[in-house]
Amino acid sequence: MVNSFLALFRPAPHIPEITDQETINSEYKYWRIRILYSMFVGYALYYFTRKSFTFAMIGLSQDLNFDKSELGFLGSVFAITYGISKFASGVISDQSNPRYFMAFGLILTGLFNIFFGMSSSLVLFALFWGLNGWFQGFGWPPCARFLTHWYSHSERGSWWSTWNVSHNVGAFIIPWIVGICLHYWGWRAGMYVPGVICIIGGLFLINRLRDTPQSLGLPSIEKFRNDYGGISKNANGEEKELTSRELLKSVLSNKYIWLLAIASFFVYLVRQAVGDWTAMLLVETKDYSRLGANGFASLFEAGGFCGSLVAGWSSDRLFSARRGPVNAIFAVGMLAALLTFWLVPGGHVWIDSCALFAMGFTVFGPQMLIGVAAAELVHKKAAATATGLTGWVAYLGAAVAGYPLGVMLDRLGWQSFYWAMGICCLLSIVVLMPLWNAAERSKLIVSPATEPAKA
Repeated sequence: MVNSFLALFRPAPHIPEITDQETINSEYKYWRIRILYSMFVGYALYYFTRKSFTFAMIGLSQDLNFDKSELGFLGSVFAITYGISKFASGVISDQSNPRYFMAFGLILTGLFNIFFGMSSSLVLFALFWGLNGWFQGFGWPPCARFLTHWYSHSERGSWWSTWNVSHNVGAFIIPWIVGICLHYWGWRAGMYVPGVICIIGGLFLINRLRDTPQSLGLPSIEKFRNDYGGISKNANGEEKELTSRELLKSVLSNKYIWLLAIASFFVYLVRQAVGDWTAMLLVETKDYSRLGANGFASLFEAGGFCGSLVAGWSSDRLFSARRGPVNAIFAVGMLAALLTFWLVPGGHVWIDSCALFAMGFTVFGPQMLIGVAAAELVHKKAAATATGLTGWVAYLGAAVAGYPLGVMLDRLGWQSFYWAMGICCLLSIVVLMPLWNAAERSKLIVSPATEPAKA
C-alpha cells in the first residue's frame, strides 16, 4: 500500500507518440488550456490557506491579546518553513509527477488551517502554521514544471503571467472571505472555511492535471512548436532526466540564479510586508474599520493582477522574451509607488487607493518574472529546482517581514515601516540592473546523439 502511494509521485511514463498531426494539434490545444486553468485554480486556492492568517490576525490579536512581535513571529515561522520547502520541493518536484505533488500539498494545507483554527496557544499556532508553510512549498515547483513542459520559450512569459495572476485572484478573494467570517463568526471560522475549500480543491487537481505532454503520447513542446531553448536529449532522442546531483550542480553554479535570488529577497520582503501589515497599518494610523481595511488591502492584489499580466506580455512582445529590462523598470516603479503611499497624508482615500494599486502592479511584475528568468537560465529539467532556490531566498526576505519587522514596529512605530521598504526597493533596483542583458539558455538544437552546450 505504501509503495502504491509513493508510486503516485513518480513521473508519469512516456507512451508512444501520436503520429497524426491533426490529432496532435487538437490534443495540445485542449491540454494546454486544461493544464492552465487547473494550475490557476489550484494555485489561487493555495493562497486561501496561505493568507488566511494575515486577515484573521486582527481578530486573533484582539481575542487572545497577541502583540505585533508575536504575530510577526508566526509570519516568520511560516516564511522560513515555506522557503526551505520551496527549495527542497523544487528538487523533488523535478523528479516527480506534479499532478499528485501539487494536489497532496493543497489538501494538507487545508487540514493544517483547520488545526490552526482549533488552537489557542502560541506553540500550537507556530507548529501548525509552520507545517502549513512546509506543504505550501508543494504548490509553486509543480507549476514551474508544467509551465516549462507545456509552453515554449518564446511564448512562456505570456502564459506564465496569465497563470501567475492566480495568486492575486486568491489573495484578492481571501480578505473578503475572512472579513465576512470575522464579522459574523469570528477569526476561527476564517481559518476553517479556507481549509475546507482547499481540501476539495486538491481533489479537483487530481482529476484535472496530467504530467508531461509525452505522458499523453504528444511530442515535446519544443518539437511541437519548433521552439528550442537548449533542452537536453539522451542517445535515443528523448529528453534527458537529471539526477539530484546534476540538478543542484546546474543551478548552484549559475551566477544569474544567485543574482535573481538576491533580488527576490528584497522584492519578497516588500511584497510580504505590504501584503501582511497594510490592513493593520490602515486601522491604526488612518482610522479604517477592520472590514474596510481588509477590503482596501485587496487593492494591492488587484494591482498585482494587472502588473503580472503587463510584465509577462511586455517581456515577450516588447523585449523579445528578455526578462531583465522589465524587472528593472518595474523595480524603479515600485520605489515610486511606495514614496507616493508614504507621503500622502491621511484622509486622501483615492490617492491611497491608487498608490496601493500601483505598489501591487510594480511589486508583482518582478516577483513573477524573476521566476520565469530563473526557469529559463538553467536546464529545462532543472526549472523547478532553480525557481525553488530563488523562492527559498525570497522567503528569507518574507521571514524578515514577519518577526523582525514586527519587533521594529513595536519599538519604532509605523514610520520605520516606510524607511525599511524604501531601502529594500533601492537594493532591488541595484541587484536587478546587472541582469538587464542576461541571456536565456543556449538555443542550440541538439541532435539525438549529442549533449547540449552548458547553460
